[in-house]
Amino acid sequence: MSLYLWVILLAFAGPFALSFDKKVHFFTHWKSVFIGIFVVASVFIAGDELFTQWKVWGFNPDYILKIYFGNLPLEEVLFFIIVPYNCVFIHEVQKAYFPNLKLETLSNYFLPLFGLICLLLIILNWGNYYTVTYCTSSLLFSFFFYFKKTSWFPRFVLTYLISILPFLIVNGILTGMFTPAPVVWYNEAHIVGWRIVSIPIEDLFYNFSMLLPVIWIHESLLKRN
Repeated sequence: MSLYLWVILLAFAGPFALSFDKKVHFFTHWKSVFIGIFVVASVFIAGDELFTQWKVWGFNPDYILKIYFGNLPLEEVLFFIIVPYNCVFIHEVQKAYFPNLKLETLSNYFLPLFGLICLLLIILNWGNYYTVTYCTSSLLFSFFFYFKKTSWFPRFVLTYLISILPFLIVNGILTGMFTPAPVVWYNEAHIVGWRIVSIPIEDLFYNFSMLLPVIWIHESLLKRN
């Protein structure tokens, strides 16, 4: 089994096992979770395929199974299912165990700072495909949902902040933090160049852009039901 697949499956093992916790009963939300995941994954996989063709990033054949969907390895496709699943799980654990948290203040402080960082990165790195694409989507998504005054958005902010740690561990392994060469490599011409050890700073905005619409769809379906 490939290193990339090991990383993905081990990351999934804990949240999947705890999905049957009696207080969270996450398994009862699988319909809305997977609808959200598959809608968003279809968009991100298409973008990932395009960026792979453009050599914005690529995959080291030494660390993958070499089973491809277009130019994307199987493990990369699974990434867009498992990572959002884990993060929606974090979101629902919060709701189950800490239903009365007051998170508006956190959201009100986080959003202007996050938006300002996105805007500055866009302006200063206009020619970088990775930087501009996901900083722009993060900026537009965050302000749309903030001004829409959705009740779940402040809790999403906490979900996102909590998810950064496991996300950085997974991405750290994938970007070569512990291996001689990275599983996923990035074209330096399309990133800022700032890294959290081996992780491009853009990955934080990529994660935000992927998780927010998944949770939006999930929460919308829960409300409708």
